[in-house]
Amino acid sequence: MSRSLPVADGTQVRRYARDLVRRYPGLFRATVGLHVAAALATLAGPRLLGNLVEAVRAGAAVRALDRLTITIAGFVLLQGILTRFAYLASARLGERILARLREEFLCRVLTLPLATVESAGTGDLLTRTTRDVDALSKCVRFAVPETMIALITLVLVVVALLLVSPLFAVPLLIGVPIMVVGTRWYLRRAPAAYLRQNAAYSDVTEGLTETVEGARTVEALGRQQQRIDRTDADLRRSWLAERYTLFLRTVWWPMIEISYVLPVAVTLLYGGWLNLRGLVTLGQLTSAVIYVQLLVDPLDRLSGWLDELEVGAASLARLIGVAAVVTPMPATALEPSGGRIEVRGVRFAYQADREVLHGIDLTLEPGERLAVVGVSGAGKSTLGRLLAGVHQPTEGSVTVGGVSLAELPPERLRAEVALVTQEHHVFIGTLRDNVAMARPGVPEGEVRAALAAVHAQIWVDRLPYGLDTMVGTGGVQLSPAQAQQVALARLILADPHTLVLDEATALLDPRAARDLERSLAAVVRGRTVVAIAHRLFSAHDADRVAVIEDGRIVELGPHDQLVAAGGAYAALWRSWRGGAEAGDGDRAAAPIAH
Repeated sequence: MSRSLPVADGTQVRRYARDLVRRYPGLFRATVGLHVAAALATLAGPRLLGNLVEAVRAGAAVRALDRLTITIAGFVLLQGILTRFAYLASARLGERILARLREEFLCRVLTLPLATVESAGTGDLLTRTTRDVDALSKCVRFAVPETMIALITLVLVVVALLLVSPLFAVPLLIGVPIMVVGTRWYLRRAPAAYLRQNAAYSDVTEGLTETVEGARTVEALGRQQQRIDRTDADLRRSWLAERYTLFLRTVWWPMIEISYVLPVAVTLLYGGWLNLRGLVTLGQLTSAVIYVQLLVDPLDRLSGWLDELEVGAASLARLIGVAAVVTPMPATALEPSGGRIEVRGVRFAYQADREVLHGIDLTLEPGERLAVVGVSGAGKSTLGRLLAGVHQPTEGSVTVGGVSLAELPPERLRAEVALVTQEHHVFIGTLRDNVAMARPGVPEGEVRAALAAVHAQIWVDRLPYGLDTMVGTGGVQLSPAQAQQVALARLILADPHTLVLDEATALLDPRAARDLERSLAAVVRGRTVVAIAHRLFSAHDADRVAVIEDGRIVELGPHDQLVAAGGAYAALWRSWRGGAEAGDGDRAAAPIAH
């Protein structure tokens, strides 16, 4: 069962957002300053217009009226210029913050332990890297600057209104309670609701990804309806989550609309009553009505973009929550002394109440070839992943050269032990980059030597641009066997002293698998090899064979000795030999080279 990656709490989100802004103090001050200047230019218009009304009423000269009109026009032009540069500054600040956040998120993802990624499932991580990043991008680019503009304008308009006459604060008091009550009601419910919405979308992505990746298995077992039911259930949960957030908006938005439309009407009626009693002038009333009308735009922006801010905050919480699973490495990394691997008292459980391995003890000497065999579900692959440092034991220890695998940084661990599985990946880029990613900047000669060692040089020379040929999606498509050879060439450059082979050729057709055995033999030569043998051909050539039953090593020794003992391994060997002879004699299994 997959477990979602952690989600940061509100305090962590606010702290991270503040830290991001503090990294660009100059640009942030310039952005705020430009918006304040643009808002002040906007506020000059209503005050001057009120003065113009008073001047007309007092019978001022035409020249004086012209000066006021030109001044108003000048402030309108200044407002436009300042607004343009304020938006440019906001966009520049937003893009820098977004770029920094994306880079940091990518670094966090790349440092995630593989076991954590596997337990979380692909859907959750995929949703965070796509939907959450997109939502945050929209928030940083638009919602944050628009909200900042709205808040600055709102504060300055209220101050300008009070400077016209403190009496005009009364109409504002009518709308404030409605706005405060509605916004508090919304904000108490929105954060959790949007987190549920994003989590539900992750479940949809996870289910669809599993269905697509396992389409053949689903069809072979006739489980189409089960997957359809799973998808329908996930979609329903997602729909219910989105319907709830929509409900929140349909309640909150009308309350906000009322809170800033009502003061406009009240200001006009109340101001007219004040004017009739000589408490305010007609010019003051004109300015006040326009100022209250100006409040509509920032309040409308707040109501429109606060929803996006909540979505962005939920996405940011999911993105920075990834950092919570990164285990800090010790300040001083220990250096392994030799390549001896020791497993002592190892127990492991994927779930707390279901232990898979029970008290495993094992020692691997440098250069030894060990085959791990047993029936399906016995714990062979789990032991292999513990030996490769993919998982950490629940109890006990796995050490290399006297140092626990858990204490080694990822790049140091892969220089000691590497896992070779049935899975492989060709990244978008040149063939050179695909191979050299194990050691960035490695000379071309070493890249070619690694490819030659795995017998890939022939087809590499036939590529249109050799090592500079683009491969992967949109480039030259490599066959599964060629992609596996690229993965093996990476291993040669990484040069680990121990390899854990988990049926690296099992998914290839028999002919391709037999050809690839030559490549794999070049990689394992001279190294310590642990072969997870689902088929027993490779066990025959091993120095020792470990037989796993129900998460325990029940037999350990050379092939001939175990066959002669007539125990569990002998039974497996007779069963496999009988099946191989009855079949086509396929021996496409990962070899253990001498």
